[in-house]
Amino acid sequence: MNHESYPDDYLREILEQVRTIAVVGASPRRERPSHGVMAYLQRHGYRTIPVNPNAAGDRINGERCYAALAEVPEPIDMVDVFRRSEAAGDAVDQAIAAGAKVVWMQLGVRDDAAAARAEAHGSRSS
Repeated sequence: MNHESYPDDYLREILEQVRTIAVVGASPRRERPSHGVMAYLQRHGYRTIPVNPNAAGDRINGERCYAALAEVPEPIDMVDVFRRSEAAGDAVDQAIAAGAKVVWMQLGVRDDAAAARAEAHGSRSS
């Protein structure tokens, strides 16, 4: 997969197939992009689950926050990564272990080796 750009059809297919999205790096601070993206996804009918060890047990956008993906008590369709590129690999490995079908790294977050690991385990990556 070319991770420089994605065809609209590829992205549309992902967004039509997923329902439950774990947001790794979700922030309780309204001014943070992860907070706004999580709220946007909720407004558009997605079930979102915040994951952030610094906010574990708190609520972000009305949802209980977990410290790690392994603690989420329900199946996850997609993991949306809001972490620095250097930390994205760990989030991807957790997504693979959790059985996520899709790993989505936000703009500016890039780890080609982690994306290759996700694809090798059958997850789509973007």
